[in-house]
Amino acid sequence: MVSDTAPETDRLVGVRLRPGLPADDYRLAAGLEVHVGDLVVVEAGTGEAVGEVRRPPRALPEFRRDRAYPRVLRAAAAAEARAWHERRERERRHAATAQRLARARGFALKVVDVEVHPRGRKVTVYFHAESRVDFRELVRELAREFRARVEMRQLGARDVTRRLDGIGPCGRQLCCSTFLREFAPISVKMAKAQDMPLTDSRLLGNCGRLKCCLLYEFSLYQELRARLPRVNTPCQVACGGGGCMAGKVKALRVLKESVVVGFADGTEAEVPLAQVTWEGRPHVQVDPGRA
Repeated sequence: MVSDTAPETDRLVGVRLRPGLPADDYRLAAGLEVHVGDLVVVEAGTGEAVGEVRRPPRALPEFRRDRAYPRVLRAAAAAEARAWHERRERERRHAATAQRLARARGFALKVVDVEVHPRGRKVTVYFHAESRVDFRELVRELAREFRARVEMRQLGARDVTRRLDGIGPCGRQLCCSTFLREFAPISVKMAKAQDMPLTDSRLLGNCGRLKCCLLYEFSLYQELRARLPRVNTPCQVACGGGGCMAGKVKALRVLKESVVVGFADGTEAEVPLAQVTWEGRPHVQVDPGRA
């Protein structure tokens, strides 16, 4: 367990053990300098492992000092770095071989990634297919080709994109390949709550599914919508001097906390929530902190 009295010089660095996996935080000892792209030896569940630095060192936040992080032990030696690169190259060759054999058997699948385990006795083939595939004969053929035990794992569209990585429409690296550890359910309801056109292709991420970031502000929109009247609700608008005008809610401006009110003479006006009452009830008071 990491002590609460961890020295100020303790830092965290992001390391991934192989391409296709997200970078995890490791504790970097004082005096050890590493840079993005360097290969280092880190603590792993089975002992030690070589990984690549993907995020630069940063100070260990005070609120995380009670967490136990695996450590970066040292920079990788030349022989360790060479073995790491050779395994990556072997995985690329295996992926090409697996795709070629699958195509030769007429399987409609895409080999996304191949992982060769440290001792080389086991090879995991990650693939994507739109339907279930009976790949038992393919597994036997791959086992003969690789001279190892072969395991096939089918990935969904989101997991494929996570492993392939990429840049999102926002211009940043994909959330799923950086900090997201699990995929939360994303629904059309979230897009509707944020007033997004449901026919807009920009709602789709690189994976072809609804973007994960639709979830980020969904709770805020829910909170704000709960304070607003529904569309077509009869309402009254304070006009100053104690007078009011009757109308009907035509549209909502959720983030502005205002509504568009249509009046009997055919005119419309955008009115702050503080000036609107509806269904005979006083309006919900606006939080001064949001004003």
